[in-house]
Amino acid sequence: MSSSVTLSAATRQNLLSLQDTSALTATTQNRLATGLKVSSALDNPVNFFTAQSFNSRSGDLNSLLDSISNGIQTIQAANQGITSIQKLIDSAKSTANQALSTQITTTGTAGTAYATTSSATSVKLYVNGQATTASIASNSTIDGAITALNTAAGSTMFSKDTTGTKIVLNASAAVEFATTAGQSALGFATGTTSAATVAKYGTGNDVVTSGTNLTVAGVDTRAKLAEQYNSLLTQITQLAKDSSFNGVNLISNSDPSNKLHIAFNERDTANLDIQGQDLTADGLLLTSITGNSGTSVNGQGNFLLDTDIKGTLTKLTAGSDTLRSASSTFGSNLSVVQNRQDFTKRLVNILDTGASNLTNADLNEEAANSQALSTRQSLGISALSLANQAQQGILQLLR
Repeated sequence: MSSSVTLSAATRQNLLSLQDTSALTATTQNRLATGLKVSSALDNPVNFFTAQSFNSRSGDLNSLLDSISNGIQTIQAANQGITSIQKLIDSAKSTANQALSTQITTTGTAGTAYATTSSATSVKLYVNGQATTASIASNSTIDGAITALNTAAGSTMFSKDTTGTKIVLNASAAVEFATTAGQSALGFATGTTSAATVAKYGTGNDVVTSGTNLTVAGVDTRAKLAEQYNSLLTQITQLAKDSSFNGVNLISNSDPSNKLHIAFNERDTANLDIQGQDLTADGLLLTSITGNSGTSVNGQGNFLLDTDIKGTLTKLTAGSDTLRSASSTFGSNLSVVQNRQDFTKRLVNILDTGASNLTNADLNEEAANSQALSTRQSLGISALSLANQAQQGILQLLR
């Protein structure tokens, strides 16, 4: 004897409809809860794995964005360093121009009258460090001595005072005597030998101090300006070495290994290498001003000669040109990297949107579906009740 319950066709149909409605309701509620219409490969394998591919590439590109951002900061640090170095070079130019405008003079009148000598006299002078010797003939008058001195100096810097007996020195240069004998032979008070004057203009080229009758102006001022210039060069080098970001410095040296590598895609098939440059004082070919200059040790340093100062200004101008060129290069690279950063951000957004389109549910649609299914379920229950009313009539007859 069968123990199954026999349902009428109408009842069974209504029951199946309620079951279908219940399944659809469960699916809709799951989509509303998760926001996804494809939450696993079982829902839609093509959409699921395609969306995973999009999300994977989006994640890779997002990781690259951090590297690109660091690259931008590194370039900006280098560019800021260049800007600050340019200001220091401008200060160095100002210092050199100030030295050039500082006049060097040697002035004074002999303390005693010129006295003729019975024998020829040689007076060795250094005019701005350049050695020259005036040969004064025996029994030469003061006029003859002055002529010999001016001929040796290459300039009319010696003359006589109003009395016509004393020699006057008025030069737009640093004029120094090699010996005290030369000073006394012209009637000037003698100086002394000091550590600063021994071998002042090279080995064996000693000088003596000016003495009380002569005043040399401008040399010390230029020497102090040279010290300021050297300090600025030190600051340029230090600033260049401090212009780093995340351990990368693009202006401290030009070594081939000193470069910034920025990858623009996950396979590194699109990238940019930015080579570092040496923008220190040495890299800009700016040399310190010392006590000596030129190819030989002659003591003509510390901005003593106008030609040296002009040469320094030429080097500073060349250094400025190098900085401008480097700034242009870094600026161009920065533009490229920023453009790729913007492109990558937009591409990530496109990939994320594409993945969402494949897997995300339309919550407005699912909410409407939920309301419709709720209504359908209520109607199904009512229909099932109506289908059972015929059997309830038979039950009344049995009673």
